[in-house]
Amino acid sequence: MKKVFMLTCFSAVLLMTACSTNKESKEKQEEFPTTNPIVIDTEYNNDYVSDINAIKNVEIRARVKGYIEKIYVDEGKFVKQGQVLFSISSQEYKEEILKAKALLKSAIAEAKAAELNLQNVKLLVDKNVVSKTEYEMAKAKLDALNARIEEAQSHETSAKLKLSFTEIKAPFDGIVDRIPNKIGSLIDEGTLLTTISDNQEVFAYFNVSEKEYLEFAKTIRESAKSEVSLILANNETHNYKGNIETIEGEFDKNTGSIAFRARFSNPEKILKHGSSGKVRIKNNVKGALVIPQKSTFEIQDKIFVYVLDKDNKVQTRSIVPRLRIPHLYVIESGVTTSDRIIYEGIQNVKDGMKVIPEMISMTKIIDDLRNK
Repeated sequence: MKKVFMLTCFSAVLLMTACSTNKESKEKQEEFPTTNPIVIDTEYNNDYVSDINAIKNVEIRARVKGYIEKIYVDEGKFVKQGQVLFSISSQEYKEEILKAKALLKSAIAEAKAAELNLQNVKLLVDKNVVSKTEYEMAKAKLDALNARIEEAQSHETSAKLKLSFTEIKAPFDGIVDRIPNKIGSLIDEGTLLTTISDNQEVFAYFNVSEKEYLEFAKTIRESAKSEVSLILANNETHNYKGNIETIEGEFDKNTGSIAFRARFSNPEKILKHGSSGKVRIKNNVKGALVIPQKSTFEIQDKIFVYVLDKDNKVQTRSIVPRLRIPHLYVIESGVTTSDRIIYEGIQNVKDGMKVIPEMISMTKIIDDLRNK
């Protein structure tokens, strides 16, 4: 009787253990959202930090020494080409003109006298009264005086030019920058008076890596377009599209990048010389095999996903991404459209674990991600 009782108890324990094991096994088979990689045509943006320069930006410097007598413009104001900006004390240069004119008159008068003398000497030479040497000396004197006339004329022209430099005019339409020297300041030749920028259009300079340059060149060949956008410092998009005009002729050996230049219209004068932004280039990818970034994890700089086999067991698989675009990876190798990968909850999954897949179409996942 005792043996029967012990056998019964042992059987009960085994039954309870089996039930517990079956229960735990069922509990371990959790549901996980699962999807298949999909091939799509998509696009992505590359942003490049850029320096913005006005189409024209020049320093206005004094070309003569003197005191600033008057300033006709204010900082930050728009000026027209030829408009007077500054005037420098001019009395000294006016006196130089008067002096140059007096020297010119004196040289002309002496030359006239020498010319009359030459005519008289010629008459005497013809009558053999004086030698030809006298004639040559008179002619040389006239030539010297004619040279003095040319020198005096040059001095007069130089004096007039210096006088014209006392009025500083705008070389083109533009915006006046800071004016460091005020009325009454003594300035030397070459002193910076202000800077003028023509912001009607602007250049945006930015650097692109060799790999991205080759992708861009391919896009240009396929679409024949080089249109780009400009993202301002406040993350707003500039109202006007731009175009890439030129690319430098060689790569920088230190950075491995090459410089691009894009031109943007700026009729509202929002963009200023020296400001910054980001040039955004749109790239198209055809036939891209994509998976969600959410489905991946990294180990030692390598990227992995969890793939389900035919028995719904989890397997870790390495993938090689080609591109990283918002929310998605474009895959170079590692998975195909027939593979099932775990979309969410990968932090709760282990290699060899058996799960219950809850299939979600990749198209729906992409739509949901774009609508976020």
